[in-house]
Amino acid sequence: MLIGDVARRSGVSARMLRHYDSLGLVRPTGRTEAGYREYSDEDIRRIFHIESLRSLGLSLRDVGRALDDPGFAPSELVDDLVRRTRERIAAETELLTRLRRIGAAEPAGWEDVLRTVALLKALGSKSPGKRQRAALSSAEGAPVPVEALVEAVLGEKDPNVAGALRWALARSGGGVSALLAEGLDSPVAEVRERAVQCLAEMPDDEAAALLRDALAHPDAVVRGHAALALGARGVADAVPTLVDMVVEEVNDVDAADALSALAGDPASADRIAALLVDRLARGAAGPSVRRRLTQALADIPGATASRALADLSHDEDRGVALTATYVLRMRDAR
Repeated sequence: MLIGDVARRSGVSARMLRHYDSLGLVRPTGRTEAGYREYSDEDIRRIFHIESLRSLGLSLRDVGRALDDPGFAPSELVDDLVRRTRERIAAETELLTRLRRIGAAEPAGWEDVLRTVALLKALGSKSPGKRQRAALSSAEGAPVPVEALVEAVLGEKDPNVAGALRWALARSGGGVSALLAEGLDSPVAEVRERAVQCLAEMPDDEAAALLRDALAHPDAVVRGHAALALGARGVADAVPTLVDMVVEEVNDVDAADALSALAGDPASADRIAALLVDRLARGAAGPSVRRRLTQALADIPGATASRALADLSHDEDRGVALTATYVLRMRDAR
């Protein structure tokens, strides 16, 4: 079969077939009397093998080795191709993400594009100072898409930079809370904690709703941050979790302060006191737990708390009894 016929049937151009010949990949078995290349069935089969291997991303050099070297181990080459393909996909995905973010910033001209690119690069810098300056610039209105800020804050380990990023997010407008909520489902504990910390500083109603949902999160750290944030907003749903934090000695001082702030009216105060008393009544509560619960009761106003403190002033644990007695005296002196 002549080269033109081979090109039509194989889909490989005559020019490429000549290139294969020059490289020694496919040398036609024969020549016509006029000197034209003449391909055998075996030659054509080799052409299809070459094209199949090229479709995997092999170079022509690697294709030649694969077809002609009896000792060639394809597994190593395939592993290398997998690695290179993953690297290429990661690079292309990063580029696509950057382009989308630049588009989301709605640049009016190339100056805006260049500024956004510079800020995105600064957010990914190894220098905490550069990252912090980029975050502060965003807070002042620089064109940084919220998706980039969310990604940056969820991965930020430096507390100063993280604080600047949270501030920038709080000033960035709507749509942030939903993006942060995705971080609550991260398999990485640190990312979950950063996500809930950011939500705690979001002023919108969507963030408050997400924080309420987070009270049932399987991660105790997430539940704790959500409860403290909701307590500061005056949301009574946080009370049971705050009581648990006192019992478990997890930010127990902050939790007790939040309970005190939530006990602003008699009904709320009695409800909180009743929960604390219930935990005191459980037999599993050890001495240190009972002391923390007593200290928490000290800041809860109302008759329920006072009656509980009166009972605790006769407690077998001297530390509990002394704390309760001192608190009662202070109440009487008011």
